[in-house]
Amino acid sequence: MDLNFLHFDLDAFFASCEILDNPKLKHVPMVVGGRSQRGIITTANYEARKYGLHSAMPIFQAKKIVPNLVIVPPDFEKYRRNSEKVFKVLSAFSTKIQKMSIDEGCMDISHIDMDRLELANLVQENVRIKTGLSISIGISYNMSLAKLASDWNKPHGIKIITQDDIPDILMDLNVGKIQGIGRKSEEKLNNIGIKKVCDLYDLSRNNLRELFGKFGEVIYDRIRGIDDRQLDLSRIRKSIGVEYTFERDLKNYNELLKKAGEFSEELAEDLHKKNIKAKTIRIKIKLSDFSVITKSMTLDEYISDVKDIYRIVKYLVVNTKIEKPVRLFGITAANLSDTTFEQLKFL
Repeated sequence: MDLNFLHFDLDAFFASCEILDNPKLKHVPMVVGGRSQRGIITTANYEARKYGLHSAMPIFQAKKIVPNLVIVPPDFEKYRRNSEKVFKVLSAFSTKIQKMSIDEGCMDISHIDMDRLELANLVQENVRIKTGLSISIGISYNMSLAKLASDWNKPHGIKIITQDDIPDILMDLNVGKIQGIGRKSEEKLNNIGIKKVCDLYDLSRNNLRELFGKFGEVIYDRIRGIDDRQLDLSRIRKSIGVEYTFERDLKNYNELLKKAGEFSEELAEDLHKKNIKAKTIRIKIKLSDFSVITKSMTLDEYISDVKDIYRIVKYLVVNTKIEKPVRLFGITAANLSDTTFEQLKFL
């Protein structure tokens, strides 16, 4: 099959943007996030990741692990500008690009008559020269394998997966590496002894359907390198949210945080059901005088776990000045992962 899909993913994007402005940050543990003890990491550079630091981790916890940690406040306007520069460079190679998020996408390269490794190197070099940023690239004959390949050799990696590589190249991967199997689903699979792709591969289509419902058929195809999806260039990024107008106005932070916890659980459950993750969490607060406050936080990694969601929501609420009773509260997940899979269910 022709290798017509190129998936690209900017490496530690927010941190890399800060390193452009201050190159000294490249070789020290650094995170982008709030500087207060209640702050949260939005991204960590690769030096910090060596210590296990990651998106959505509380700053106080990170500083216990790395006392000399450098913390840089986020500048989302800067990240937007840099993202636009990168996509402009990429548009010179193909006009058919599906943008997955601010730092990730997939493009059709079927019209380019060039050795795929040479093309990947050329794309990387153009992005580096024209933007100063590092990008990882995966190339394959379908979208899911191209995405998998882009994460293979990070940072600044290139991986090409051909039909001849399938299924052997997938066999030793953890099941969570297969697109559409999230953390919660992976844990459930592990609990019944299915940890590697090879464990799934031995099961028939009927076995998988009986175990996992309709999603079992998706698993069966994916681990055999089958994915018929095409780029959706008209796709509008949606959001998923929970909001509620209270019977009586809430008058203190404790009441609001209790509701925030409940809403976070509901949102996380909804994300898991749809098998979707998000990079942006947004809160909406409508006060008794009907004025509205909105705040958001964007990470450079997808999340869906209730603990991560609530940690961000709590941070946003606590750092919002609320001077009147609250009549409505809402949480929205946006900047969603690109997947049409259904949540894995054990029947």
